Amino acid sequence: MAGPEEGLAAPAQEELEALAAIFCGPGEWEVLSRSGTQGAMCRVLTKAEGPSGADTPLELVFHLPAGYPACLPGVSVSSERLTRAQCAAVRDKLLEQAQGFLPEPMVHQLVVWVQQNLRHLLAAPGSGAGPGTCPAASATEAEGPWMTLLHLDHMRAKTRYVRTVRQWASALGLTGRLMFMGRVILLLLQGHRDRVKEYLVLQKTSKVDVDSSGKKCVLGLVK
Repeated sequence: MAGPEEGLAAPAQEELEALAAIFCGPGEWEVLSRSGTQGAMCRVLTKAEGPSGADTPLELVFHLPAGYPACLPGVSVSSERLTRAQCAAVRDKLLEQAQGFLPEPMVHQLVVWVQQNLRHLLAAPGSGAGPGTCPAASATEAEGPWMTLLHLDHMRAKTRYVRTVRQWASALGLTGRLMFMGRVILLLLQGHRDRVKEYLVLQKTSKVDVDSSGKKCVLGLVK
């Protein structure tokens, strides 16, 4: 009998494990199904700022086919505070964004993207957005900024990696500095704790460097 993860590519399996560690709050994460032929289906419950500034709950369901991440995932969006038309518009934009992430694991990037862009999507002409109902208080970040210092194992594809670090840091609202001191490579990051954790997941799951044979690989950290 085939194991429950057979048929999923190794990057997809690693991403599922990483996502379970990120969305570890009550009800935030669930693997709905996993099949050697049909791939996996998972659900993320999150919130994003709506047009009125209030938190909008989102249920995002991703279908990861057996060939993922070499092929696009399926996405569905639902929310008690959005119309069907609005949910469909958000789903379409997520699928557009997904094109740019191929062939890397992308579920986390898509969740972060919708968290940061929902307000703009719903405010766009034709989105069907109207005045917010059932207002809720916006989330506040009462904690002070976190700082982490990473010792990178190697960096062969330097230009590509530096560009990617800048994109990730900007998307997550982090500030930092990449330091080259001989053979020692250090990355200093500062920002909200949850965003720093999200960056670490990207660091561990995205292939932005190459190994000694020129094959794509994740950029490891020195423990």
